[in-house]
Amino acid sequence: MNKAILNKDVQDFITKNLKTDLSKLVLKGSPFKDITIQEIAEQIQGLQRTRTKLPTFHSTDNIIFPPNLNLEQTSSEITAKYKASLMSGNKAIDLTGGFGVDDFFIAENFEKLYHCEINPELSEIATHNFIVLGRENIKTFTGDGIDFLNTTAEKFDWIYIDPARRDEYGGKVYLLEQCAPDVPANLDLLFKGSENILIKTSPLLDISAGLKELRHVAEIHVVSVNNEVKELLWMLKKGYDEEVLINTINFLKEETQKFQGMYKDQVEILLSSPKKYLFEPNPAVMKSGLFSTLAEQTGTAKLHPHSHLYTHDEIIDFPGRRFKVVKSIPYSRKELKKELKLKKANITTRNFPKSVETLRKELKIADGGSNYLFFTTNLDNEKIVLLCEKLSNS
Repeated sequence: MNKAILNKDVQDFITKNLKTDLSKLVLKGSPFKDITIQEIAEQIQGLQRTRTKLPTFHSTDNIIFPPNLNLEQTSSEITAKYKASLMSGNKAIDLTGGFGVDDFFIAENFEKLYHCEINPELSEIATHNFIVLGRENIKTFTGDGIDFLNTTAEKFDWIYIDPARRDEYGGKVYLLEQCAPDVPANLDLLFKGSENILIKTSPLLDISAGLKELRHVAEIHVVSVNNEVKELLWMLKKGYDEEVLINTINFLKEETQKFQGMYKDQVEILLSSPKKYLFEPNPAVMKSGLFSTLAEQTGTAKLHPHSHLYTHDEIIDFPGRRFKVVKSIPYSRKELKKELKLKKANITTRNFPKSVETLRKELKIADGGSNYLFFTTNLDNEKIVLLCEKLSNS
């Protein structure tokens, strides 16, 4: 970490060039002898990337930002606050602290938090930022978090871990045993240090695969922001051996959608032809796999066992988008040409053999507008198209 970046003239230069073309700026070279133009560009990029992702860090003077890869991998402020809401106590430890965003918010709920980071430069940056942000109850340790846990005699109310999801060649991995550190192989050590463990994993990790790799999973949290699943959180409690609760949360600009249910074999549910209203689960619910639980709790019916679209004759609260069905059309070019006559529409496919791109070319329909088309399969295994209008506040 180059502390020269904190000099007032350097900070002023960074602020002045926040909207400058970085490629042109880099070609001009650094106007300061103690700092390279690449280091300056890194800080400018950090400020640009954190304006909406990390507003607290973005708006605080003298924050030092890490390389882009570390910034890409860090939690957003909204997901970090959510993780913090799940844990509290006297002492916590983060075995893979990184840039420290999660720990900044988690530390609000603890007397003391240990931040372990194996990368010395990243550890130094996090230490500096915690001081700037006034987080005096965070103690940083430069080194391997697993080694630290192996040698310390301290016990913790919570252990938090976000294993690195890249192999030695930089390629992405998804199974927990392929990540670093290997959580399944170190579970006994983790439970020796605490009875409560929270693990952050890739949203691409299959839930059933994760449950096979882990033990004592009490809860799984599927966290989505603006209809994009960002992370899976696995809450482990020592000795827990009952049904797993799945919580889904979807943070939207004007509302937060929540849904929960027990992870269990999904049973057969009521099927129906399209009724007056159509409901599409948000991505967090889709990831959870709680399809029959969703139907049970909302009183809806599905169009087909594999379509994952729900229908009802009344407008109901639903964790996803809601639509009024204007008409149901059998899928055939002749019928669609006769019935639709649309130049623009928002197209979604569910349990349908053709892609959105193919359908747009086939029907010569551009993206956008106020009409919504759902290409799907009904309970009689017939391909249909639902012309819908989106309901407000959904």
